[in-house]
Amino acid sequence: MRTEAAYEACREVARTEARNFYFGFVLLPPDRRAAIYAAYAFSRRADDSVDGTESLDAKLAAVAARRAELDACYRGTPDPSDLVLVALADTVRRYGIPRRHLDALLDGVEMDLTMRRYASWDELEPYCDRVAGAVGIVSLYIFGFGDDAAPAHARDLGVGMQIINIMRDVREDAERDRIYLPADEMADHGVSEEQLLAGETSEGFRALMAQQAERAHHYVERGERLLPLLDRRARMCVAMLSGLYREILADIEAAGFDVVLDRRVSLSTRRKLGLMAQRSAGALSPA
Repeated sequence: MRTEAAYEACREVARTEARNFYFGFVLLPPDRRAAIYAAYAFSRRADDSVDGTESLDAKLAAVAARRAELDACYRGTPDPSDLVLVALADTVRRYGIPRRHLDALLDGVEMDLTMRRYASWDELEPYCDRVAGAVGIVSLYIFGFGDDAAPAHARDLGVGMQIINIMRDVREDAERDRIYLPADEMADHGVSEEQLLAGETSEGFRALMAQQAERAHHYVERGERLLPLLDRRARMCVAMLSGLYREILADIEAAGFDVVLDRRVSLSTRRKLGLMAQRSAGALSPA
């Protein structure tokens, strides 16, 4: 009963904090769906550890506390009063999730405390890999897989989706003194940090964003090679989530990239539902 209550608490976290994510996985079998929500709840806790107004030392201590929580989960001795950890401990045991992937997530979260600029894509890619690629691989263990190529594809899909997040949130991140666009690429196109903060677009900015879009397409396309390696229900869920991100990227491109300095790109509920139906139908059709 305690484990059931723990999973229910994680489901509620996903439902209230990430509705797209929540509905994207409703068609998974109940046990795997519950495990996905447990992984999300811990990821959300990790993110929240570094997003408040506390001091740097306090945030670093919070990340260290998350690592200690993982220690307990992998020992099988989570705090019984902490429902998220009770569910996570059960999830990592049942699905054999290697700890290194959850540690990688925490490494990425910690990077947000120590790095606010990235000199190049070579420097930014490990960040994307840790905060998103690692989550893709954790999810893959819950879905189940039998092909050794699957983890690399799951990682690529996560990285591609993170690039789209970065594109969508350029101005919002800049206002928080975080710039995830590679500095060398900004310089190549004559784009300054001041321009991002001012919301000024230019041909150079559009060229810079087109470069990011090309990179996002590359990773998402490689990541979608995962789809035929999954069972049909997991394939449908991943296809829906990937499709939502593809649609956001398409909207950014259709607006000539100006929109990212004007407002946060989002999809209407009607478009989301239509896209989900379309992508799930495609995922379930015979190969």
